[in-house]
Formats: sequence, C-alpha cells, structure tokens
Amino acid sequence: MLDTLPLAPPTTTPLFRPKVPPPLTQPLGLFAFLKKVRENPIATWMDAHFEEFVVAGETAMGRITVVSDPALVRYLLVERAAYYRKDDLQKRVLAPGLGDGLLTAEGDEWRLQRRTLAPIFSARHVAGFVAQMDAAGARLGRRLARRDGATVDVALEMTRATLDVLERTIFTQGLPGDPDALGRAITRLLESIGPIDPLDVFGFPAFVPRLGRLRARPALRFFAEVVDTLLDERKAALARGEAPHDLMTLLLAAQDPETGRGLTDLEVKANIVTFIAAGHETTANALTWALYCLSQDEAARTRVEAEVDAAAGEGGALQLDRLPFTKAVMEETMRLFPPVPFLSRQALREDRIGRVKIPRNSTVIIAPWVMHRHRKLWDEPDAFIPERFLGERRESVERFAYLPFGAGPRVCIGQSFSVQEATLVLAHVARAVRFTLPADHPPVTPLHRVTLRPKDGLRMLAQRRA
Repeated sequence: MLDTLPLAPPTTTPLFRPKVPPPLTQPLGLFAFLKKVRENPIATWMDAHFEEFVVAGETAMGRITVVSDPALVRYLLVERAAYYRKDDLQKRVLAPGLGDGLLTAEGDEWRLQRRTLAPIFSARHVAGFVAQMDAAGARLGRRLARRDGATVDVALEMTRATLDVLERTIFTQGLPGDPDALGRAITRLLESIGPIDPLDVFGFPAFVPRLGRLRARPALRFFAEVVDTLLDERKAALARGEAPHDLMTLLLAAQDPETGRGLTDLEVKANIVTFIAAGHETTANALTWALYCLSQDEAARTRVEAEVDAAAGEGGALQLDRLPFTKAVMEETMRLFPPVPFLSRQALREDRIGRVKIPRNSTVIIAPWVMHRHRKLWDEPDAFIPERFLGERRESVERFAYLPFGAGPRVCIGQSFSVQEATLVLAHVARAVRFTLPADHPPVTPLHRVTLRPKDGLRMLAQRRA
C-alpha cells in the first residue's frame, strides 16, 4: 500500500477545504442515479470509492470497475494500455463536438496522430513560448488593474487570457471574429454535450436524437466556420510564403516520422477544435479555481504575491524558474479540481487486476476526482495545501496517484504547455490585483461538464495592488 503523502508544515491558520458534493453513503436507484449523473456526475461517487482501491459492481451502464491503486493504474494505462480503449460512452459524448482528433481517435489512427503531433509540443517548442505567455499575462494584469473596486467575472477573464495565449502561440494571424463570442461558444458546447444522456448510457444508436446534441448545433456550426476560416487563411498564407512560424503552421506541415504521411484536412480541423475547446477550457478553469482557492487562503495568497513581486526580470517580464510556489498552487488546484475528472476505458479482452476479474467489454474507470481525494493516498485530502508540490514533497508524490493530465501513452500532449501558461498567467494576476469573494456570492461548488467549472460562475471583487 502507498504511504500517506506528506502534509504541509504546521500552520496557525485553519486549512481551506473547498465545498464539494459529499460522497454518497447509500447507492442510488436507477432513475435517481440517471438524474444525478446528468445533473453533476461527480455527485454520484460513493464513500467507498474514497476508501477502497478497487470497487467493482453491476450498474445501469453494465459492469464497472473503479480503480484507484496507483500500481494498478500504472498497469492499466501503461503496461496493458493496448488491452483497453476509450469506452463507447466517452466517445459518444465527445466525438460530436471534437471530431476524430487526438483526444478521441483510437487505434492506428490515434498512433499516427500522436507520432505526428508530439514534436510540435516538445519541451523545446513549449519553452519557446514563455515570452508570448508572459505578454498575455501582463495584458490581463493591466486590464484587471483598471477594474479596481469592480466586480469581475473571473471565469470570463481567464477565458479571455487563455484565448489570448492561443492567438500568440497557435493562431498568430488571429482568431476570426470576437474572442468573447468564441469563449461563449466553447461554454455552450461543453454545457450542451456535457450532461450524460440516458440514451448514451444505454447505448442507443447515434441517429436517435439527443437533446444535448440538438442544443450544441449552433456552437458546432460556429466552430466549423471559425476553423474553416482559420484553415483557408493559413493555407493562403503558406502559398504566398507569408505564414508565421506558429503551432498551426507546424500542424499543417507535420508528418508522421515513420510513414511521412501528413494530417488530412479533417484531422487538422479536429485537432484545431481540440486545441481551442479542450486545451483552452481546461487551463481557463484551472486558473479560475486557483484564484478562488487563493481568495480563501490568506497565507498562500500572501506567499504567491511575495514570490511574484521578487520574480520580475529585465523589463518587468516574469521569470518562470522563480515561481515555484505559484506553480505549486496550480498543481494543488488541479489536484482538488482535476481538469478531466475521470478517465474511462473499455476492456478489449478479459483481464484480471489482483483478485478482481475484468470481463471483456466491461468498463474500467480511473477517476482523478476520486484518486486526488482518496483517503489512503493523501493526508488531509480535501484541504488546499500547495506545499505538497514543493521540493522533496513534490518528489514524493506518487506518479500514478496524481493524474491531472492522465498517464501512459495517452497522457495529455499539451500538459507542459498548460502548466507553463497557467503559472505565468496566475503570477500576473497576483501581481496586479487581489480578489475577494463577495459575501452574497452563491456557494462555489464544482460542476462536471466534460471539465470542471464553478456551478454558478465566479464573480469576485478586484482590489488593485500598490
């Protein structure tokens, strides 16, 4: 059994414990479960899931095995990765919005795309975007400073900032139209496809209409127009020899190192949608949650502010290597509010983990939401303690107990991009303003809609720092 991970040093102030849906103590009946899972899937976890490493049983979706033991997670996602694929439910939810890009493709198609795209997100390329991310963060800081004394829609501002980063790194010729309209379309899309439809649970054919997909059509049409415009403009720029050397140009020029094959237009479009919708959305949400946590933890906020004030380099740019605690805040935030709350796989053949049999075609779930709060894996699992991710404590965090970006061959290709971006943007916000939550704000609780977002948004008072 994994040793309990170390806690922060003793503190005189109480630990901040974000409000989340409590685990269920009794199983729900079929209709109550379907209703709850559609409303907010993270509210359906049982108390046993946070106590036991393997929980298996028959459900409305067939046999499901929930695995939280880090050694078994490694077995499933690394050693036996070829035995498991993304399950049909996950594909039915995501594919209508994201197409067959890297996030949803399977088998040989996925392997080809992964090999082709991996060099684009290499450490060298990502490190080369520090200046652009720093500039986007500085722009956000200036905008927030002008809002001194005003109530700010924090989620909206983080969306604007992450779209700004996309424009500076991936789509440097600009995103078509109003960036706010694009942000609203992303929100509408995920809110529409996010609720799990009973028709998908029971495996009804794709041609049977789903209410969520009908609601998502305007956002999907908007996305199609944006992506078509981006692609047409970039191809024209390439033909003229005037294309910027950004990630989109690299995407169009990328070739599989084994076969020399490039991506088709459909694959390019699917991955552009994935970069815009999934990539931007997860980082914006992580930043929103981080600012909420800092607003409730004065000691952590003070430490971030002191670190950021000392981290400015020549010309005022922030130096990433001088922001270890700010990065730790982002990592702890993604522990409490993982960008993707659960991963699900379908067994392609019969298997066994320990004493538990995994039938062929059954579903295995690895849930970061559960693992990151598991009582056998973490001390004070429900508390916000950024110090877990500093120095020796960070090194002691079991690799397969902390999965904000997944693990194994399908680990998120953009994880280093996202962490780097979020750390710099958070630092600029902390440098510019201090946020406080108004007394009349509704309870801030997470809502699972593909990603995790505050159920009623997050509106906070901005106070400019001197």
